[in-house]
Amino acid sequence: MTKAAKTLKFEGKDLRQRPTGAHKDAPQEPEPYIVGDRLKTAVNLAIALRRPLLLEGDPGCGKTCLAKAVAFELGLPFFPWNIQSISKAQDGQYVYDALGRLHDVQIQKGEKASRRDPSDPKAYCEMGALGKAFEIKDRPSVVLIDEIDKAELDFPNDLLTVLDKPWKFQVKETGAWVAADPQYIPIVFITSNKEKGNLPDAFLRRCLYHFVEFPKDSEELKRIITRHYEIENLQRQADDKMTPPQEDLQKASIERFLSVRNEGGLVKKPGTSEFLDWLKALQTFAAKPYSAEKLVGKDEKENKLPYPELLLKVQQDWRKFKPAT
Repeated sequence: MTKAAKTLKFEGKDLRQRPTGAHKDAPQEPEPYIVGDRLKTAVNLAIALRRPLLLEGDPGCGKTCLAKAVAFELGLPFFPWNIQSISKAQDGQYVYDALGRLHDVQIQKGEKASRRDPSDPKAYCEMGALGKAFEIKDRPSVVLIDEIDKAELDFPNDLLTVLDKPWKFQVKETGAWVAADPQYIPIVFITSNKEKGNLPDAFLRRCLYHFVEFPKDSEELKRIITRHYEIENLQRQADDKMTPPQEDLQKASIERFLSVRNEGGLVKKPGTSEFLDWLKALQTFAAKPYSAEKLVGKDEKENKLPYPELLLKVQQDWRKFKPAT
């Protein structure tokens, strides 16, 4: 274990501004994230053992936000890589603009100046998230590989060549090697929703694993509300501050949300982002805040739900509730 791995530790601190000495590519704004002890331990194990941390859990449980929260607290460069169905493992290393180079060659043949020099292949190479992380030599970076299961089935195993020793890859078009500093191996977070089934065994053996539980406790959701409004107001002018909902509306909205989520038999359960949007609508959308008493009273018994558009995202779920007036 390197000296760098031993000294870095994620505490889940409630920071309001970037730490002193933060890298220029570190997140600019704090992440309203509440981290439990077990998740904190998983993050620090991944840092110490220099292994990717695979995060699974229901959509909206906070998998993606964790990487940004870690990068913000530690002041580390943050490079997100959002996986798509057409993504290839090499995209995280570098992307080579072969068509752009061919275009520039044709321009020069016509005696026009091109923006880049087609005789220099390096001018057409752009580093991906892992490539950028490897190039930073004075500290580790945080890399987020988000929703890995959207890619083809061989994608995870193709990643193994760069997520393990010797932590380097070659740019074939230039012949150059890009290698991470052994003392500053990137901290890699990988999220999965199991959209295409389980990930390959070889890939799972390489990763640490943590299942991110959705907050089941009303106190946890209340802390999320408090942190959310604190962070939102840090970024606003004094005359544009957001006022948190009254205590009775917070309590009622949490109770009703957990009831809908846990007892509604939903196909797609809403996450924290949907909950916070719903709470904001309850507070501000109408001329006056929605009645806390109504929210968990008669309307709940009649299965009426205010602003279901914010919580229910599939037809089967929509039909279980009546819109409240």
